Amino acid sequence: MPQTLGGMDVDRLERSCSLGSDSIRFGPSADGIERAEVHLAACAFEPHRHDTYAIGITTAGVQTFRYRGSRRVCLPGQLHVLHPDELHDGAAGTDEGFAYRILYIPPDLVRDALGGAELPFVADPVQEPIPATRRIASLLIDVDEPINELTSVEIAAAVADSLVSLSGKARHRQARIDFASVQLVREYLTVHACEPTPASTLEQVAGIDRFTIARHFRWAFGTSPDRYRTLRRLAVARAAIEGGRSLARTAAEAGFADQSHMTR
Repeated sequence: MPQTLGGMDVDRLERSCSLGSDSIRFGPSADGIERAEVHLAACAFEPHRHDTYAIGITTAGVQTFRYRGSRRVCLPGQLHVLHPDELHDGAAGTDEGFAYRILYIPPDLVRDALGGAELPFVADPVQEPIPATRRIASLLIDVDEPINELTSVEIAAAVADSLVSLSGKARHRQARIDFASVQLVREYLTVHACEPTPASTLEQVAGIDRFTIARHFRWAFGTSPDRYRTLRRLAVARAAIEGGRSLARTAAEAGFADQSHMTR
């Protein structure tokens, strides 16, 4: 019988579960965005709420939870979408336990990414693998990946668009990509790849807002501005290493936080 947790801080109840083989590991966080990797068998969560969206993908076992009056089951590959301030619990559906990765994101970031529009509501908290859920799942492949300002913009835009799609309210994509603007962004990132680049700088370069940049850059080039910058940094680092420069010095000059971030 799983042990339940009571009397905990309901805002982050998951932090307190560390019984036996159960584990909860949080990755880097920024701008209110957090990610975690969770393995549970002996431990269960009592009913609690979050002030954020809690969006996770089950990676192993059977996850069960009660949400909006019904008992739900989430299997490997399925996504669960829990809205802010919605009461829910959580436990393993079998004795073998279960595992999941989860993303917490403040609703105000989602609203900003939607240009101030009403927050979408996803009626079914368990979603099958489809393009909208796979986009979110891709954000959880590596919970240890650092989150910078450009990353948080990309995450917010991806989550917002996916939630709109899952809510059944189509978000009309602009007929034409603003290629000229995102080309300016790409050129800027190519030249300044090794420098810190705030989202506000890219807005000035492109003349459009940061969320439009994130969406149109991906549509035009198949990747995010932050990932493009990282690839340019790696190219600089590769050339420096081939030239005999030390790894530590190369990491610093290429714009990485340290050597470990460069060699990940």
